[in-house]
Amino acid sequence: MTGLLVWTGSFIYETGFVDLLLMKNVNIRALARELNLSLSTVSKALRDSYEISAATKERVRALAAEWNYIPNAYASSLRGRKSKNIAVVLPEVADSFFSIAINGIEAAVKPKGYHVIIYLTHESYAGEAAILKDFQSGRVDGVLLSVSRETTDTAHVQELMDKDVPVVFFDRVLETMAAPKIVTDDAESAYKATVHLIEQGCREIAYLGISDSLSICRQRMAGYIQALGDHGLPVQQRNILTCTTDSARNFQQVKRLLQRSRRPDGMLASVEKLTTTVYQACRQLQLRMPAEVKLVCFSNLEIATILQPSLTTVTQPAFEMGKTAADVLVKMLEKKPLSTKDIRMVLPSELVVRESST
Repeated sequence: MTGLLVWTGSFIYETGFVDLLLMKNVNIRALARELNLSLSTVSKALRDSYEISAATKERVRALAAEWNYIPNAYASSLRGRKSKNIAVVLPEVADSFFSIAINGIEAAVKPKGYHVIIYLTHESYAGEAAILKDFQSGRVDGVLLSVSRETTDTAHVQELMDKDVPVVFFDRVLETMAAPKIVTDDAESAYKATVHLIEQGCREIAYLGISDSLSICRQRMAGYIQALGDHGLPVQQRNILTCTTDSARNFQQVKRLLQRSRRPDGMLASVEKLTTTVYQACRQLQLRMPAEVKLVCFSNLEIATILQPSLTTVTQPAFEMGKTAADVLVKMLEKKPLSTKDIRMVLPSELVVRESST
């Protein structure tokens, strides 16, 4: 039976497993010998058993951390067998893109008998690195990864891949990594969206991003900049805003942007979460959309059609991206050869014009 499990920041240990896989030259016997404890006591301490005192647990955990010992949730008697778990590591699930992508992932892997486990980094590089380190224990067979906004280093991913755990990137990728990547045409989509705003009469177009390092943000900004240049409009730094994970702060930043004497008459929001921010800022400032401010947003929101005014979107093929990434990962798990297309696949997004920009 397959299912969907969600992990949000702590170990999940499965019942029925009593042994731990050795990590390099450190194993449970070495820990027990050093601490002068029984194997059973150390095993239970690592599994946070109620049978073991807090003081003993602390001794075991301290030595395990010092020796870089990584507990394996699977018994040595099962060594060599597969967990049938696939990890999906995401920055968040509030964005409708990721929730739709998860449906695509499940559609691909459930017929193959795999469980899908969702791990959230909450846009934290440290959280992402810790999660991937946990995977070295053998908890999952493979990983589908969309990196956090803070992620620029690749060492944590490479270390996992060096343990023969296959990784497939989707949407947010690390371009320098030698791993399959499933992406959309971010630069071209942003170009089309910006040209659409220009064709609607906008001349002071703002770009709202969330990171200076994320590949999708760099690509989308590049498309925005190219569209302005191709239509004889200057790139104004005052119109490029990098937002944060703090919605209240984002609201104040967008509000200040719209309060300028020469305020933007068009806005391209590179991520869905900024949609509400722009609508709220316009409403508070009594700016009419689209008469005074036109908006296009990268978004898969189902309610885009019922917003007032309805939202013009760059809609990504979220389901297809999730399913395709999962299909590639399953091929890797089944030791099937990958084609050139599997190594990097670009799926087109669609500009859906509605009332917010016309």
